[in-house]
Amino acid sequence: MVLDRLLRHTTIDENIAIAFDNLRANKMRSGLTMLGVVIGVATVMTMASIVRGVREQIVQTLEIAGPTTFYVMKVFSQQPLNPEALPRWVRIRPDLVAAEADAIEALPEIAYAAIWAQLIGRLEYEGRRTQNLGVYGADAGYTLLQGGHLVAGRWFTPAEERSGGKVAVIGEVYARRLFGAIEPLGKTMLVSGRPVTVIGVYEPANNIFAPPGSETGAVVPYKFADHAYRIDPVNQMFIAVKPRDGVSVASAEEAVTVLLRERRKLRPGDGNTFDIITQDQILDVFNSITGVFFTVMIVLASVALMVGGIGVMAIMMVSVTDRTREIGVRKAMGATRRDIMMQFLLEAAALTGVGGMIGIVVGLAVGNAATRLLGIQASPPWGLTLIAVGVSVGIGLVFGVLPARRAARLDPIEALRYE
Repeated sequence: MVLDRLLRHTTIDENIAIAFDNLRANKMRSGLTMLGVVIGVATVMTMASIVRGVREQIVQTLEIAGPTTFYVMKVFSQQPLNPEALPRWVRIRPDLVAAEADAIEALPEIAYAAIWAQLIGRLEYEGRRTQNLGVYGADAGYTLLQGGHLVAGRWFTPAEERSGGKVAVIGEVYARRLFGAIEPLGKTMLVSGRPVTVIGVYEPANNIFAPPGSETGAVVPYKFADHAYRIDPVNQMFIAVKPRDGVSVASAEEAVTVLLRERRKLRPGDGNTFDIITQDQILDVFNSITGVFFTVMIVLASVALMVGGIGVMAIMMVSVTDRTREIGVRKAMGATRRDIMMQFLLEAAALTGVGGMIGIVVGLAVGNAATRLLGIQASPPWGLTLIAVGVSVGIGLVFGVLPARRAARLDPIEALRYE
């Protein structure tokens, strides 16, 4: 059947069939040729799945806090600043204080404002301890921004918040890990080396994005955290602000800015000695970070695809040499240069196209496994899947041009004499 196809003027459908017949006839050579394409496409799909999953979790987390929530910080920097070597313009800025959060919450535009601190520490109970976890110094409004709910016990009372009571609400996972079958409520445990009484057990929202090492292990009153731990006012302290319903972010930001400038006695020509960051800005920063990361992965994958394309060209050159007599027979039977060129172009495209589809399957599988391992829920990047198929076929066409032209230009008489 293959010979019958070869000995007549062929259509595109028939050339595609011939291409796949030759792939099946040279399985080992075809498989090795596809490997570079498979690796390149699989790398892109894996990274796309991970990046997309993390981004979706970030967006969902921001939606928990609400699209209007924003944060006041001493200084906003995409990279943590070294507290031992701060630039002068950062050092001269006043630290945030709880009184400023109270004044912001009193504004008519604001529904909630509180000063928070985010620390890193271990939880310990009778010789059992966790790895480093996030420890928040906050208040009973913690769930307004972070979602989730209590599964046992209670949040802090106003008196505990004002006095800095030695109490804590701990994550449910870590309560089970430390206490096992023991009832944790009322027990004394250590949070970053400081004794506290467990008053509540908290289950975080399922869609909170928390990379390894930053899961919330415990929440303590802010004043307790301020007295018990050393808080870096630049990197670990912020005021969380939630506007009232119907108040725009711009209006709330303006009201907060005016208040803080008045409290800090800034003149009209002076710049702000604080930064305000919105949810959109947080997402923009994340997108810029992941964008760079994804670009690097694309470049690395492109190198693999380039290597795969060069391999396709080399193999197709060998194939043209091996099939010189076949080409001569086809030309003698009336096949045109266009027929010959189309045959070898489609074979090259078939090689990279099949390799691309295998790479997509492998990449999606690895990406799905990686997101599950990280605890991230992500939908497959179907748009990129279609692009990957197109790119892989395109590589075959580009790198198949030279071998196809060589085959098309063979003299039929010389080809028939070839041994």
